[in-house]
Amino acid sequence: MVKIIAALLLVGLAMVSSLELEFDEIDSLDSYEQFMELRPLAMEFSHYFRNITTADLNMPSTREPSQQDFNCLADMIQLMSGLSSRSMWALKMLDAWGTFPKGVLYGNQIDFGNYDECIGINKAISDGHTIKGKYCFAGLPIAKLGISLRTAVCFPASCTATDMNKFLQPLLEKLLNIKVTKPLVTEATCRTNERVELDGLTIFTIVILSLLLAAVVLTTIYDYFFCEDEKQLPALIKIFSARANSRVLFRLVQPRSNPNVIDCLNGMRCMSLIWVLFGHQYLFALMAPNINQYQLKWWFEKPFSSFVLHAAFSVDTFFFLSGLLLVVISMRSLEKTKGNLNIPMMYLHRYLRLTPVVALAILVYMTLLPFMGDGPLFNSIKFDDYNHCKKTWFWTLLFLQNYATPDLCINHSWYLGVDMQLYILSPIFLISLYKWGKKAAAGIFVFMLMLSACLFSTMMIKKYPIHMEIGLTPDLAQRKLYYATHIHAAPWLIGVLFGYFLHVSRSQNFQLNRIKVWLGWIISLALIFTCIFVLYPFANYRNPPLNMLEEALYYTLARIAWPLSLCWVVFACMRGYGGLANSFLSCPLWQPLSRISYSAYVFHIFIQQLNGRRMRTGTFFSNYDVMLLFWSGFGFVLLLSYVVYIMMEAPFGVLESMFISGKKPKSKPEPPIEQTANNNKAEPEQS
Repeated sequence: MVKIIAALLLVGLAMVSSLELEFDEIDSLDSYEQFMELRPLAMEFSHYFRNITTADLNMPSTREPSQQDFNCLADMIQLMSGLSSRSMWALKMLDAWGTFPKGVLYGNQIDFGNYDECIGINKAISDGHTIKGKYCFAGLPIAKLGISLRTAVCFPASCTATDMNKFLQPLLEKLLNIKVTKPLVTEATCRTNERVELDGLTIFTIVILSLLLAAVVLTTIYDYFFCEDEKQLPALIKIFSARANSRVLFRLVQPRSNPNVIDCLNGMRCMSLIWVLFGHQYLFALMAPNINQYQLKWWFEKPFSSFVLHAAFSVDTFFFLSGLLLVVISMRSLEKTKGNLNIPMMYLHRYLRLTPVVALAILVYMTLLPFMGDGPLFNSIKFDDYNHCKKTWFWTLLFLQNYATPDLCINHSWYLGVDMQLYILSPIFLISLYKWGKKAAAGIFVFMLMLSACLFSTMMIKKYPIHMEIGLTPDLAQRKLYYATHIHAAPWLIGVLFGYFLHVSRSQNFQLNRIKVWLGWIISLALIFTCIFVLYPFANYRNPPLNMLEEALYYTLARIAWPLSLCWVVFACMRGYGGLANSFLSCPLWQPLSRISYSAYVFHIFIQQLNGRRMRTGTFFSNYDVMLLFWSGFGFVLLLSYVVYIMMEAPFGVLESMFISGKKPKSKPEPPIEQTANNNKAEPEQS
């Protein structure tokens, strides 16, 4: 995820800071009353500039007005003339303005006006000259109230943000009796109805998607109408046919009572994926223009908020599963080949499995997202900036993005870089475990402790807190405490060690009495709940914060405690001590979602970004409202993931198996352990 802990804690810190100002202690109640008595800003503007002249451009003495300035002035004169004659287009331009936000003391800090009404203005004044609407946000400098407000303004498109400031600054200085020293409008917040022309890369993306879609449609038609027996399908048809790939996707394999089969991993993966998406949805909801912004502090003080704030533990779950499955599968292969490990082929296999979906995501996010939706917040809220992809896309395809650049092409792809880097190191651990067994395992354990000590020392020496503080940028904290590979090595290495334990003990029959089973579950659940809720008391801003030693100990030990708790869950489910937990996690219904989990992770932000950028009104933050957003968005994520799986992931996965491994497309169901291994391409992260 895109920055879930850092961003949520930063929002919480901002809420606390704003609430430290009690509104009955405002230093100038007269200023607030004056602010509340103002007429709508658009009306004030029209009355103030009813007799607009070149003097209103407020040009500095060192510069003459440019042609662009005169164009803006001419359109403003037309606007005032249109208002005098009650022309509909001019009235719409004024009607689209926002007002001073209502409910300011409740946290409503932005008034959207009417975005579509503004940019929809298209008035032909004369041959070759048309006045179009330009929608922008203007900041309202209400410093005496200790708050920052924004409202929508609508100007002729010929006016730049600089021109708008020249008109708005004297107006607000008069209305609020203040001195405006900073620009009120920036060009980044402005939108018009002008569409960006399709560039070569966008056309290339459309062509690629069209070719893939054509291949899927044609092969599916052939499969449906001309092939009665699925076992007789030609290889090419089976690769691209949506019907054939859907059979594989939705085929359910019943759980087996076999110590060599780990049925519960599908459920663990899917639950963690849902946790990822859930945390990201809350991140977008907290960043949204909520009309009850000042009430968010109460949300941070509820126990449920800890479940969202610590959704990043889903990352450690995926690293744990990755290390576990890597060893379980590879050790069997090493025994068959007597220690022969084809390392270059390992790397090539992994790269070809991961890259097609990521490459498609880069193209789609960078070229198609701007055409998929529009809204007043499209450029004025801190969504991921996919313009970075133009400069840093190759780092993402090299899986070095978490170290090479602070401007990630796709922010949540940092996980893929960490996963790939750990995979590159894996032959060292695999060969060591095969040759030296328990001695190598002991060495890996010591290495894991050393990396944990490195994390602890970094936090203590560099004074990096797990929350945001003034002077420490979120990007720096993210790179040092979240994006770095060694930070997440402990869960992965614990997965490696546990996978080795499962491998060497696969033929042993463990007989545990009820006391030991209950003790195992109690310890496991205690570790899980401690990791998630131990910091809950400190969410109340009235309580003293953690000191650096306490933060470093928590952040370091939690990286170890979480995967250790999962070891028992997996062991108990495999050995028949899982009870209801095993029945739930091993349910065959998890298998289809597990197979599309990679596509769902890579593309889920597309849906959430699109929903956020299309927002046109203020929102009300509550757990219920976020739940509605999450489950509706989750449905679209599943649909989009299915399309990506059918068009890209499944066909290229089969092609990779055919040309690299020499395997033919499978028509029979795989054993659960093989399904899990094939799903383990690079499991999702928490944004």
